[in-house]
Amino acid sequence: MDQAQRSFHKREQALRRKHILMAKGYVTRMSRNGIIEQVPDRHFSGIGLRLVLRLVLVVMAFKVLAFAWLGETQYLSSVDNLSQGAIHEKAGAWFMQADPVTRAVAGFITPRMG
Repeated sequence: MDQAQRSFHKREQALRRKHILMAKGYVTRMSRNGIIEQVPDRHFSGIGLRLVLRLVLVVMAFKVLAFAWLGETQYLSSVDNLSQGAIHEKAGAWFMQADPVTRAVAGFITPRMG
């Protein structure tokens, strides 16, 4: 009797998990043997790839504009000052360090900035 109760509890929990997932969205599809079934949608929740890419582009644009506006020597001295600070300032300095892409794009837009 105990084994049957555990089996029932296991099936019940699986069904509850499926219903919780289906409450977030489901897809209707046809299985291999022709039965129409509804299954939970397998979309990724949380931070999307597009949002991460936009954030990377915004940070890169800020780096390029700051590098072009301040010039290489002043920009690098500001990043060096950041790297001497607290842990969050060191993290900012790591993100803001001048990379080859930043240098190339800044070199391209500096004459056009006026």
